Amino acid sequence: MKLMFVCAHPDDEGRVTGLAARCVERGGEALLVSVTNGNAGHQEMPPEELARTRKEEARRAGEVIGAEYLVLDHDDARLVPTVEVREELIGLIRDFHPDLLVGLRPVDYHADHRAAGQLVVDASYLLTVPRVRPDVPAMRQMPVICLTYDRFRKPAPFQCDVAVAVDEYFEKKARSLACHKSQFFEWLPYNGRYLDQVPQEEAERWEWLRERCEDRFAHVADLFREKLIERYGEERGREVRYAEVFEVCEYGRQPDAELIEELFPR
Repeated sequence: MKLMFVCAHPDDEGRVTGLAARCVERGGEALLVSVTNGNAGHQEMPPEELARTRKEEARRAGEVIGAEYLVLDHDDARLVPTVEVREELIGLIRDFHPDLLVGLRPVDYHADHRAAGQLVVDASYLLTVPRVRPDVPAMRQMPVICLTYDRFRKPAPFQCDVAVAVDEYFEKKARSLACHKSQFFEWLPYNGRYLDQVPQEEAERWEWLRERCEDRFAHVADLFREKLIERYGEERGREVRYAEVFEVCEYGRQPDAELIEELFPR
């Protein structure tokens, strides 16, 4: 089993790290790809230094779950779904040849998120077209393509097709996010006007972020409790604390129940 997640920034992977960790733990491979280098996401650090910092943070975050984390060199806050970037992505997807390709929905609040999501859906059919990127062999079968959860409802709300319990991977999910120090302890608190709440000591910072992750991941499980019950049964479904949820994209291979179990093991 090979899982590939394409996101916009080198800290977006929290939506899939439980599933990716399980994939790796069971002998599969996981590749995380940030299309931008994240060089705009800080209130003080200059762009070149920030790009280097975030690439190293991403590498460490990937190590936590046993995944490779690839950061492409497109400027943060300027991502556009051009033909050139699309074909770069087509080459990467073909090289890795994922069974499951995960992306962002192209309706998110952030222009980079929308662009990264659009790039995945635009690349989908072309993965099988030999005359597109003829230097990289075309895929003979489309991967299953899924999109991650967001709260936005226009023009269309997220549709939960698969819910995955990830309680046993909560620690890894939180630890991987903690690797992005420039984001979770600096930029995001500054941008969200709660920088004064971030502890100064390393151990206290970790506990602070851990509590925030608990709320964030538990919220997803509560929102899609019925889907968890449907998949895991009444007793276990109600006990799940943390979940990751996915919408199956119509453009990829359409999975039956057996393939769902293979790609999203319990």
